Amino acid sequence: MSSFPVITIDGPTASGKGTVAHRVADTLGFHYLDSGALYRLTALLAIRRGTDLHDEHALAKLAEHLPCTFVGGAVLLAHENVTEAIRAEDVGNTASKIAALPAVRQALFGLQLRFRAAPGLVADGRDMGTVIFPHAPLKVFLTASVQARAQRRHRQLIEKGISASIDDLLADLNARDERDTHRAIAPLVPAEGAYILDTSQMTADQAVDEVLRWYAALAKTF
Repeated sequence: MSSFPVITIDGPTASGKGTVAHRVADTLGFHYLDSGALYRLTALLAIRRGTDLHDEHALAKLAEHLPCTFVGGAVLLAHENVTEAIRAEDVGNTASKIAALPAVRQALFGLQLRFRAAPGLVADGRDMGTVIFPHAPLKVFLTASVQARAQRRHRQLIEKGISASIDDLLADLNARDERDTHRAIAPLVPAEGAYILDTSQMTADQAVDEVLRWYAALAKTF
């Protein structure tokens, strides 16, 4: 274990892990890593440049030289604020596909490790506890039913003025879950020793409180 703590929060799309991880990081004064944003940034860049999504080498090159920074709650791509752009559904679908490519994952491996810094880090994604930070003292696997996740995503899109169909969102989430859990490299599974948190019937505040309670108990042993 490193000299400062790392909390990993993994889980499927729309499980609420980003919201929970960000609030936990803010509460503890830790750095925050949204690993999914790195794949979304790579996907956005690939879409914009017309990169062949079957060209693993070309996609890995994009990931390796990703000109990204995180400032507060904003995600910047070469100084352009793309916080909203990377949340588009087509970008998310593309990110899920390229995340299954070994060369892309390897290209982003070192970049993710560099986010580990004092006083601590909260990292959210799909393989934070299994691959990137397997020795993290607290590993959480946050999940929810596909119905609950579809309803959350639907509310988010409607609030942004984007029309959406629950049936389409359900189909999309099921497809992403299938890709994420069955890919050959770093499939989406709970890490060994991870705390499982089902948020289907929980508010974000309740989920954050539970993670902080787990951390407080473990911190006594550091």
